[in-house]
Amino acid sequence: MTRITVAKGDGIGPEIMDATLDIIQAAGAKIEIDFIEVGEQVYLSGNTSGIAKESWDIIRKNKVFLKAPITTPQGGGYKSLNVTTRKFLGLYANVRPCLSLHPYVDTKHPVMDIVIIRENEEDLYAGIEHQQTDEVVQCLKLISRPGCEKIVRYAFEYAKQNGRKKVTCFTKDNIMKQTDGLFHKVFDEIAAKYPEIENEHWIIDIGAAKMSDTPELFDVIVMPNLYGDVLSDIAAQIAGSVGLAGSSNIGESCAMFEAIHGSAPRRAGQNVANPSGLLQGAILMLQHIGQSDVAERVQNAWLKTIEDGIHTYDIYQEGTSTQKVGTKEFAQAVIANLGQSPTKLKPVQYADKPQMQLPTYQRKPSAVKTLIGVDLFVHWAGSNPDELAEQVKALNTDTATLSMITNRGIKVWPEGFPETFCTDHWRCRFKGVDAALTIPQLLAKAYEQGIDVIKTENLYEFDGKPAFSLGQGQ
Repeated sequence: MTRITVAKGDGIGPEIMDATLDIIQAAGAKIEIDFIEVGEQVYLSGNTSGIAKESWDIIRKNKVFLKAPITTPQGGGYKSLNVTTRKFLGLYANVRPCLSLHPYVDTKHPVMDIVIIRENEEDLYAGIEHQQTDEVVQCLKLISRPGCEKIVRYAFEYAKQNGRKKVTCFTKDNIMKQTDGLFHKVFDEIAAKYPEIENEHWIIDIGAAKMSDTPELFDVIVMPNLYGDVLSDIAAQIAGSVGLAGSSNIGESCAMFEAIHGSAPRRAGQNVANPSGLLQGAILMLQHIGQSDVAERVQNAWLKTIEDGIHTYDIYQEGTSTQKVGTKEFAQAVIANLGQSPTKLKPVQYADKPQMQLPTYQRKPSAVKTLIGVDLFVHWAGSNPDELAEQVKALNTDTATLSMITNRGIKVWPEGFPETFCTDHWRCRFKGVDAALTIPQLLAKAYEQGIDVIKTENLYEFDGKPAFSLGQGQ
């Protein structure tokens, strides 16, 4: 018997959670449940995190969390509880299987069977944002070597454990050479340790186009957080429906299972919602807790129900579907099919698998880190970079001189183009710093000159290699 934590969520959440629990318990799931409240009502009670401390304690104690969709109130600075939960609990791997159910669910891709493994903790989802000038806001994209190593290794281990033949990496490292470049580099390093599994890398734009057009080319795809979020929804939709897809969020000690869709408040309380996405999350949960026999019974009964044409409104098709049913009736149909398997769709066979034992991240020896410059980001409402350069040159010291000015990443001084549109946010690069003391000198002189420095970024070499981007056009 495994004790799990369950949150019924908001909108259609309570309905689809009740249906899901009815099905898995009828199938013989050996679970005991602690219910907690999270989401909209908790937010609106004045708790900006959407979850009470006591609920965190229950989740951390049970270590397995089945969660229905929740509603995050608009405005008011509320943070996404999904993102918060993944990061607080170290749920670094988001696993989203996307399988075509052709011809019973409409799709242009009848042989699609891919798994998207999304990094879950960092990237732009760190949510570190600032308004810096009247015209410019920033969001910091944070990619770490430990984060890359954990998710890429998980993808290869997942492929190995589940008989998958290929792992593909999607990044945009032709543009973001430092952040996405690190992800790609780590992918290549780890891929070399799995010679039995084919590996490849695609630039995200053409990779996404290929996945949308010919998903049968792919097997397991691993991506940084934002790309994985977007493409996993696309993959689920082109497989048949976002409403059919579930996901697991796996960490070293805890795990969370959910549908990938939202709370759909406009459909709440009408007994029309499709519980399949949350049910798929629960099936992943059953496999995770070592009840693969129950997971197999549920999945085959669900496939049989889909094959029988008993469909909720969202996937109902005249000529293919045989009966349009509500949430409760769909659950009852799945329960009636327990012990049966589909005859045309491929039935599943799940074997109990050991929990993945991934090695603990080992920090590499520190590189030789040398400070060679600094970028001063300046709020300036003018439009002529040459005028700004004349002002900023006054900050030059014996050990640091202005070498470049960019605006939104493009070099505008020296030798900029007058056609380049500029905002009020300027990066002024000083090279030649040989001591950290020089940076305070620059800032002090900027204050004296009335130059509004809004942030700084130190420029380093690691083992003699520059570890910062050039200006576009350099």
